[in-house]
Amino acid sequence: MYKELTAICLPNQRIELEWQEIEDPINKNQELMQNELYKRSREDFRFFLLLLGFCNQSVPLSASLDYFRKLTGLYVKKLTQIPDIEVLRERVDIILTVDEIDDFLFRLPFMVGVEYINSSFLERIWLKLNITFRNKLKTYKGSVDEFIKTFSPDVHLAGRVYFHLVESKKEDLPFAFLATYSTGLNNQGKSKHVPLKYALTEYSKNSKKLLKLLSAVYLAAKESRIVSMLIESGEIFYPIALSVKDAYDILKEIPIYEKFGILCRIPNWWKNRTSTLKLDISVGNISPSFLSKNSILDFKMDLLFGGSELSEDEVRKLLNESEGLAFIKGKWVEVDPKKLEKTLEAYEKAQQLMEQGNLSLKDAMHLQLNLQKDLGISDDDTINISNGEWLKSVVEKLHKPELIDSVIPAKNFLAKLRPYQQKGLNWLYFLHSLQFGACLADDMGLGKTIQLLAFLSTLKANKQNSTNLLIIPASLISNWINEIHRFSPEIKYYIAHPLFEKKRDNVCMDKYFIDKYDIVITTYSLSKKYDWLKLYKWNYVILDEAQIIKNPGTKQTKAVKNLDANNRIIMTGTPIENRLGDIWSLFDFLNPGLLGSIKEFSDFSKGLKDNLNGYAKLKKITSPYILRRLKTDKSVISDLPDKIEMKTYSDLTKKQVILYGNLVEELKTKLEDESEGIKRKGLILASLMKFKQLCNHPDQYLGRDEYSELDSGKFFRLREICETIYEKRERVLVFTQFKEITEPLKKFLETVFKHKGLVFHGSTSVKKRKEIVEKFQKHEYVPFMVLSIKAGGVGLNLTSANHVIHFDRWWNPAVENQATDRAFRIGQKKNVVVHKFITRGTLEEKIDAMLQEKANLSNEIIQSTNEAWITEMNNDKLINLFTLSLQK
Repeated sequence: MYKELTAICLPNQRIELEWQEIEDPINKNQELMQNELYKRSREDFRFFLLLLGFCNQSVPLSASLDYFRKLTGLYVKKLTQIPDIEVLRERVDIILTVDEIDDFLFRLPFMVGVEYINSSFLERIWLKLNITFRNKLKTYKGSVDEFIKTFSPDVHLAGRVYFHLVESKKEDLPFAFLATYSTGLNNQGKSKHVPLKYALTEYSKNSKKLLKLLSAVYLAAKESRIVSMLIESGEIFYPIALSVKDAYDILKEIPIYEKFGILCRIPNWWKNRTSTLKLDISVGNISPSFLSKNSILDFKMDLLFGGSELSEDEVRKLLNESEGLAFIKGKWVEVDPKKLEKTLEAYEKAQQLMEQGNLSLKDAMHLQLNLQKDLGISDDDTINISNGEWLKSVVEKLHKPELIDSVIPAKNFLAKLRPYQQKGLNWLYFLHSLQFGACLADDMGLGKTIQLLAFLSTLKANKQNSTNLLIIPASLISNWINEIHRFSPEIKYYIAHPLFEKKRDNVCMDKYFIDKYDIVITTYSLSKKYDWLKLYKWNYVILDEAQIIKNPGTKQTKAVKNLDANNRIIMTGTPIENRLGDIWSLFDFLNPGLLGSIKEFSDFSKGLKDNLNGYAKLKKITSPYILRRLKTDKSVISDLPDKIEMKTYSDLTKKQVILYGNLVEELKTKLEDESEGIKRKGLILASLMKFKQLCNHPDQYLGRDEYSELDSGKFFRLREICETIYEKRERVLVFTQFKEITEPLKKFLETVFKHKGLVFHGSTSVKKRKEIVEKFQKHEYVPFMVLSIKAGGVGLNLTSANHVIHFDRWWNPAVENQATDRAFRIGQKKNVVVHKFITRGTLEEKIDAMLQEKANLSNEIIQSTNEAWITEMNNDKLINLFTLSLQK
């Protein structure tokens, strides 16, 4: 395995560099550049950004790092093309235009944290570049040119010479060329320049100054035949009339001139050109007779040249007569004969393809990725596939759920949907009407489960529902059961899992048995073991935590994809644009064929490093099927409370179940001996502590140091939640009342986050406490802190975190809220998600239910007496409280 340096974006609008393992080898130049960039980023991040802009663009880098190299490279290009920069020095101010921002946002690659990149993110980077350059130059004693050379000896500052190419009115010589030079700044601070011939007079007695003025021209002459000839003939000093061919030759050499510091003033139509000829295919102008993915759409094909429509005969005539440029309908356009021929061939092939069969909505939605290959075109600028008016309205609704007609949730659905959740229901139902699969990818805490249950309840109410299959991680079974009971109790469900089935394994072979239920719930691992799942035609197959099938080669992924269903939905809180490699497998399940075969997608992916426009194309194809709202979205944040509190359920492992049962029996025996008094209270409180420890991890209860993840249901859930937090590079506070488990939790979480974390408890010294808080609050990514609730519950400001996990419960709302407020307080700019862990069937779930019931009546009593209120229960109630009650 080899290491590749990648850029990730953090929620605080900061870039950080990380090493990732890759299979393809890297060359020596790449290795040297990566190591230098990583070193610089750790020393001085702003200086690193400036250095990145001067890096050799030809050395391969990861797509994410190359994206920022192109952005910072644009800064360097603009910087080096400023006339009279030696005069301006640190007063220079480089502008990033709105069009340039839009272009970079359009070409965003798949990368970790891509969802945080917006116009303000790019503007902030640009501002850092400006400030860094000015500050560094202010203290530099030498010239600007010498300063630039410390970054790269191959970069040339703009000289004083300008090349002008303009249109003229002569028919035979329709262009003119003139070289000028700058003579300083005028009163408005703009450069004054005069024809280059005056330099012969001005410097007639000082040949060294003349040579210095012309140094950029002589450098360009080494690579440019045209400039070499102009110097040799002396025509460089005088205006020249040009033919179309001569003008075209000069225009093609502009990059050479600019490379050596010659400033070029050329027509805008050349700067803004895209391609010589476009094949424009417009699909779906008229609404089809019925609505589904198999609806037949109309299509129209045109040949566009410089924005003007031409016939095939006109293009062929142009091909025979042009000399690189052509004047068509009042404007000049570039004519590239090879591209013209290719586009004409593609036009003929497209006509044949379109005439062979009808074009369905499904075909139209993934036309762009595959059509270029079918037509033998590799240039993105050659073909443009646009949506007609009707199809455009469909795609716009998929991107903007607020435009979709509202769906009324079922009357017996008990949750009140927030406005954005209602839009999510509308979106799911709209995709259902089109028969396309949907990816609900809302941020953690925004209620994906509620939206999905609202959708299933609506289908049932509208009698559009046959049995659905829900596949989830085993650790989420209890969560789903709880949510169904809470919000959709009318939904009949069956848990296909040994811990929940009354009979084993083949009980569901009978189709009639399955038909009785609205939803069958099973796990990923069991989906490949239960053969009867493959024999039934499901209404929907729904995947929660769908990132589990991101690897297309695993048996588990193949088993899930082979299930027969009318349609499919995936749910994930993990950004699916973090890694390009994952998206094919997810969409191969969701909408098979949309991204072609795995080989076709692999071939497409390989070309993306050289062509960032491909990312935009891929997003255009996939984004209609993805609904992702962030807690920071303006359309969402007004709907949310500042604190989103979630109960997170976990199940006991087999080892925990056995130990738990033994502990209950032990308590029964002891309670019979101690019926009242101080000893009884002490016994109950001691037992309460043991049960809490056991629910956390058997090794905490047994006093061992191994802490295997496989032995604790809570550790399973902690990993799943923290993996999503890590994918978004967010931060979390994990609270526990037990000091002894803080270090085991830290070690475990470091395997999840792949970064070092922090621990804070009662034994932490005062000096160390301040250092820990400062480190957690700094820009450098420290993903988590484990805190004992007593030590960490007061006096700390930890607003870098936007997740709080109560790993075990204090059962005193005031104490828990006080701890939560370490993250949720003045200075917090993000909504805080609070996860309260509850082990299903244990005293944790029962006491939580009791607290819920008592909240309105005796909250003050519970808070004032801590957990002592539990000791006032009689023996029967106590045993009932502690006895394990698992659904069978």
